[in-house]
Amino acid sequence: MKTLRRMLYREIFGSVLFVALAFLSLFFFIDFVEEVGSRAQGGMTIAAKSVALLVPGHLYELMPICVLIGAIYALARMAQSSEFTILRTGGLGPGRALWLLSVLGLAFAAITLLIGDFVAPHTGRAAVILKAERRGEVPLERTGAWLKERKPTAQGEHAISVNVGGVRPSGELKAIRIFEFDDQQRLVSRLEAARGWVGASGTWNLMDVNRVEWPEGPLGAVQVQTLPSFEWTTTLTPSVVSAAVLPLETMSTWDLWQYSSHLSDQEQAAQRHEFQFWKRALYPLACIVMLALALPFAYLHARSGGVSLRVFGGILLGISFVLLNNLAGHVGLLRNWTPWMAAAIPSLVYLGLSLAAFFWLIRYR
Repeated sequence: MKTLRRMLYREIFGSVLFVALAFLSLFFFIDFVEEVGSRAQGGMTIAAKSVALLVPGHLYELMPICVLIGAIYALARMAQSSEFTILRTGGLGPGRALWLLSVLGLAFAAITLLIGDFVAPHTGRAAVILKAERRGEVPLERTGAWLKERKPTAQGEHAISVNVGGVRPSGELKAIRIFEFDDQQRLVSRLEAARGWVGASGTWNLMDVNRVEWPEGPLGAVQVQTLPSFEWTTTLTPSVVSAAVLPLETMSTWDLWQYSSHLSDQEQAAQRHEFQFWKRALYPLACIVMLALALPFAYLHARSGGVSLRVFGGILLGISFVLLNNLAGHVGLLRNWTPWMAAAIPSLVYLGLSLAAFFWLIRYR
């Protein structure tokens, strides 16, 4: 049985690796052409480096599709050459085959999790910084990045809104505006800083500061201060700020969980980030579903189609999975579905289809 398992795993792993290299080469070429075309100045080396940093992210997104197409190719080729029939005659029953592929699927899921949580976020941030060095700053929305927090005071709980107008590649924040409101939603203070840095201890070091404070009672004068520097204490840590200014693709599963928890604590809309967290957490398990979906192709007789036709069918199945995965996310946000349910629907649907097709082939074919 060890020889059987080694043979089956070698065939599938080799096919998946070949498909992954083919897809990554295609995406690298497309991204490289786009990067060279949009780069006003700079050499080909910088463009190639920028595109190479995106490869782990592409591999993470394509991993389930590569597993599906590679497994279909390997199993269909073994079925066409009667190798899989010999394995079945030698004692490879349907339950045993499903178990072996499930174990292999766990290995692919672990690889996907490793790439998606430890490699792709770091290379994605490096790609953003590399592009920002050419543009001069990290691209943000037109209104900048907004952050919120609540701070207990002697007069009650105050709400604070922070707007960051830009971020330099070095991590320096530009055009910082901080608005503080009391428990009656009245503006208490406004602070504007030309630039600043976020300290690791929860203190923002602000430079060229203009601060305006309004009296909380009916009497009192408005206080206006101009300071060369100012230390602002806050709970907005560097991880929270980076999550607000960087794309979601550069965040790991743990970062998404921390940021969505921060948004929930501040009574902000966190559904989008919660869905991304569950999608990131459940996405590696799609490799197991893809292998279960590929297994029925091994039981199809060679007369029902060649290897190329089955690979084409696998490509269509992979594309449909990606479409359903994206559609479930958008519909879930629009219909206010439970985040984990919206993230799990595509995998559950395809797992049901694969098991139904598998048992139908075993029972009637």
